[in-house]
Amino acid sequence: MRFGLFGGATAHNNGRVSDSQHYKSFIDYVMEAEDLGFYSTFLVEHHFTGIGQVSASLNLLTYLAAKTRTMRLGSGVVVLPWHNPVLLAEQAATLDLLSDGRFDFGIGRGYRPNEFDGFQIPIEEAEERYQECVEILKKAMSSTERFTHKGKRWHFEDIVVEPPVVQRPHPPLWLGAFSDRSTREAAELGFKLLLDQRANPDQVGARVQAYREIVEAKGETFDPMSIAVARAYHLARTPEERDAAHRARFDFAHNVNNIGSNKLAPMMNPNRPQTLEDSKRISEGNALIGPPDEIIARLKQLEAGGVAYVLIMDVTWSREALRVFAKEVMPAFQ
Repeated sequence: MRFGLFGGATAHNNGRVSDSQHYKSFIDYVMEAEDLGFYSTFLVEHHFTGIGQVSASLNLLTYLAAKTRTMRLGSGVVVLPWHNPVLLAEQAATLDLLSDGRFDFGIGRGYRPNEFDGFQIPIEEAEERYQECVEILKKAMSSTERFTHKGKRWHFEDIVVEPPVVQRPHPPLWLGAFSDRSTREAAELGFKLLLDQRANPDQVGARVQAYREIVEAKGETFDPMSIAVARAYHLARTPEERDAAHRARFDFAHNVNNIGSNKLAPMMNPNRPQTLEDSKRISEGNALIGPPDEIIARLKQLEAGGVAYVLIMDVTWSREALRVFAKEVMPAFQ
């Protein structure tokens, strides 16, 4: 089993609990994680939050490419409907080149109503914009000759994307998936799969199995490292620390709902806790919470369901908790 990080940085956080921390401390955190043996880091992309979350994830990943040596550098995820696909392909190719082929290109459709409102893009158009952008991205990064594209949203004439990518035909495309439909789509299209942190181990295992069956039905070899599962991580050695972890998880979910909603379209995802008791119940079912031996047991449950790659997200960004995970948890899976 391999382990990576999930989350990002903020310019400031206004005292709110989030999946991000200040830019400089975040960069130091990632560099220490590499030294401790973590395999990767995946950065979120968000806009208009008021807490300074990462908005230009490829820029920050390019900086991290210069600060790290071995880590895979992933976007988790770039929301395609908001981007010019050719400019995005050029940025991705530049990152792939400068990182010597360490870039994992996570993509998605987006889900926060306030972000679509801010860009003045109807959220109802997300699917068609996403699909056309995927088509252009794949062509732009893999083509060595000039091409023309004339679609519904985008028109390009006699272009070639530069610089060329290192990973051929293009950096691995990872699809952020929150449903069985997205899982099937990723397998059918040959994308790798980023599974969300809210699904419980049984749901995760079912999605891993469904993905594997589709891949093998196509006559291809299933690679367990083609699926990464995000998990909240809270080191809690005492009942008091466990209670504090549950409060942090609830505050995080509440803040996500608030900063991603608008007045007309609040994000009332039924999988997100509405009360502290809901948060406790959900976290006890799907988070990595407790002392190291309990966290190992929770990871073993995921491993039994076919999971080989886990991305941890600690909303406290504790360097001590990171070291404990590397020194007391990771050796159980080596």
